[in-house]
This record gives sequence, structure tokens and C-alpha cells, in this order.
Amino acid sequence: MQVTQTLSEGLKREFQVVVSVSDLEKRMASELETMKAKANIPGFRPGKVPTVHLRRLYGKQVMADVVQNAVTEANKRIVEENSLRLALEPQVKLPEDQAQVENILAGKADLELSVALEVLPQFEIADHSDITLEQEVLPVSDADIDEAINRMAEGFRPFNDKPDGAGAAKGDKVAIDFVGKLDGEAFEGGSAEGHELELGSNQFIPGFEDQLIEAKAGDEKTISVTFPEDYNAAHLAGKPVTFDVKVRAVQAPGEVQINDDLAKQFGMEDLAKLRQAIHDVIEKDYKTAARRKMKRRLLDALDGKYTFDLPPTLLVQEMNNIWMQVEADMKESGKTFADENTTEEEARAEYEKIAQRRVRLGLVLAEIGEKAKVQITDEEVSKALVERARQFPGQEKAVWEYYQKNPQALAEIRAPIFEDKVVDEILAQVKLVDKVVTKAELMAEDSAAGSESEAAGDEKPAKKAAKPKTKKKSED
Repeated sequence: MQVTQTLSEGLKREFQVVVSVSDLEKRMASELETMKAKANIPGFRPGKVPTVHLRRLYGKQVMADVVQNAVTEANKRIVEENSLRLALEPQVKLPEDQAQVENILAGKADLELSVALEVLPQFEIADHSDITLEQEVLPVSDADIDEAINRMAEGFRPFNDKPDGAGAAKGDKVAIDFVGKLDGEAFEGGSAEGHELELGSNQFIPGFEDQLIEAKAGDEKTISVTFPEDYNAAHLAGKPVTFDVKVRAVQAPGEVQINDDLAKQFGMEDLAKLRQAIHDVIEKDYKTAARRKMKRRLLDALDGKYTFDLPPTLLVQEMNNIWMQVEADMKESGKTFADENTTEEEARAEYEKIAQRRVRLGLVLAEIGEKAKVQITDEEVSKALVERARQFPGQEKAVWEYYQKNPQALAEIRAPIFEDKVVDEILAQVKLVDKVVTKAELMAEDSAAGSESEAAGDEKPAKKAAKPKTKKKSED
């Protein structure tokens, strides 16, 4: 096998590989000898099939295997002899001329192929000790806990029948039968009996609940409303409809009792235990939000420290993934680039910068993780997989089996674990400064929002400044 490098340009490498006819013949003869010892062909005793007969029966098939093995060997040799770290799998180009292919399989021509590679960039891990990051801190207050308990208790608020003849008010609950009609005909999914509706909850189409204010038990009304333009049922979106409504009962809200009995409704021993559980949940949420923002700022700092060439194909793949999501989001929302005060060309340029950032940060984190010998345990993967399965109630077993049987999908579970460990490794090297903030400040997004990670999908370019009103604009 003769291997010759034909290109070394940036991160691109190309090699020409030639496997001579004699080499192919030796490899094929070896394969046939191995097959001969195992072959069981009618008319011949085991292990006694003539090699020439095997060649006549399976020659092309064996030679095809020889060629595949030669390609695998060539790739391995190229990587090992040149000490290459690949960014992607090698791209092998085999002969396309049918006559040439037939001659190779028949053992009458040399095998010539080309191998194109993209290698990982070489760069030094920077000194991170000069990075200073704010670590936002928000202690859990009694007011936070009270707000959460009151919100939870609303689900257990008692409602009592109002006196006969009393009209419904905002905050009251009404039990209603209704039939929705479009152009005088009842439409699917627009009817119910005994439905309980809290007025002011905005559960129904805008305007529906308002028209039930002052309604009394026994009243029959026709309510006219218009479905929103963005309603998820296309045949109803933007359409005026009517609802024939019968009010069965009107109930007024009673007092919510915050006590040990309420705590027991949530499986807690008493109110003190419920408050502690809520405290722990809120504290975890605050810490998660703080870490998310600190991680984003860390990645911003890292992005400013590293400059190196990026593997072109890796960059194209990342951009394609991003753009597919952009187009899917726009199709789902029904928006255009003009609605975002931009053009397709401007948006693409912005997203290309995001793709570059993701790929660069991904390579940086991978290099740091490798140098730090960051490892992921099976227990960590299993725990993350359990959490993923819990997101699909009733389908946990199917989800678990899917990931266990798909290495690529399982890699998606491992990636964020690895990334978080690498982030922890870097955070141990930087200077962290605590900053006590308000809840509004903690939950607010950074004004210069970058990506949380190279794999994150929530990164979007900043919208352009509003243009004159002759252009459509979105206020989302």
C-alpha cells in the first residue's frame, strides 16, 4: 500500500492511496484460505473445497471485502503515521468508472482512492486565572415562600353556591353547558357539559368570560366571540363564532386556609415541613438561574481568549443545524425576516457568527476537558437518562430502551454532563465575586446574551433597531 499526501492547507489534508494488484491478490488469497477452512459447500468435504472454486463462486464478494478492509487500513495508517486528530470521519473517494471498478473486483487493476480529512486545530490552553465573574446570589425570603404557598393553596380554595338570583362576578366559578357554532353549525371540540370556569382566569377565548359577568344560575345566553388570528386550529383562526351557554351554578370563592391540613394535601407532615420543602425548591431554582448566567459570562470570556481556524465542514454542519431550526421556528410562527426587522442575508450572517462561536467553544471545552482528564461515570449517565425518561410519563421504558440502543442519542445525554464538569473545572481557576441581586435582576437575561454552551439552541442574534412604520415589525 502506497500513501502519498497531496494537500496540506489549513485544517484540510488529502492523501492518495494506491493498493497494487499484487497486494490485492495476496489479501484475497488470504481471505479465501480462511473461507476454505470454514466453507460447507454441497459436493465437497468441509475444508476441502478447492480455492479456485471458491474464487469462482465468491471472488467479487471477497474482493469487495478486501477493498473495504484496505480502505479501513489506509485511514488508520494515515491517522497514526501523521499523528492526526480528526475533526470528522475521513471522506473516501473510490473510483466511479464502472469498468475500472469491475477490473478492480476482478483482480486486474490497482485500487486507487483519495482520502480527504479535516483535523482539529492546535492551540494552547489559555491562563484563566485573570477572569473575574460575578456570581449572583439571592437568598430565599419568607415572602418568596408565602407567595409560592398562596399560589399552591389556590388549587384548594373552596367555592360555595351563591344565593338564588345572585349574579356572577370576576373570581366566581360558574358551571356551564355550552355548544360552539361556526356559521350556525356546531364545530368539533366546541361543546361541553358541566364545565367549571373561574371568571377572570382567561382560560377561554378573549371576551367569553366577560360576557358571563352578572349571569345567574339557570340563565341561557348566546355569547359572540372571535377566535385569535394565531389560534392553533386553522379552520377557526380569526373566525367569528357563537356559543349557546346554559349556566348551571354560580359559586363564590371562600377563604384559603394555610395550615397543617393544607400541607398534608401535598404529602407533608405539617406546614413547617412544607415551607422548608418550598424553600429548598426555590433555592435550587435561584442557584440554577445564577449558574446559567455565570456560565454564559464564562463562555463569553473564553470566546474572547481563543482565536484559531475552525474545521470548515464542522462549521457548515453547525450552521445547517441552526438554519434548519430558524426556518422551522419561522414556519411555525408564520413570521418573516421582515417581521424581525432584518433580511435573510443579514440574519444568516448573524447566525454564522453564532455557529462559529459554538464550534469554537465546543473545541475549547473539549480540549480543556481532555487535558483535565474529565471523566463521566455510568452512574451519572444513568441518572441523567432517568431524568430524561421522566419527561415522558407512561413512556419511560420506551425512552430508556431508545437511548440504550442508540449510541449517538446516548452521546446527547453525555455531552451536557461533560460540559458542566469542564465548566466546573474552569470555574475553579477563575475569580468569583458574589453579588446580591433582586429576583427581577436574577431572572433577567443578560443584555448581550450569548449562548450558554456550544451545544445550546437558545442563542439568537439581537433584533435590529426598529425601522420606519412602512415596514412590518414584531413586538414579541
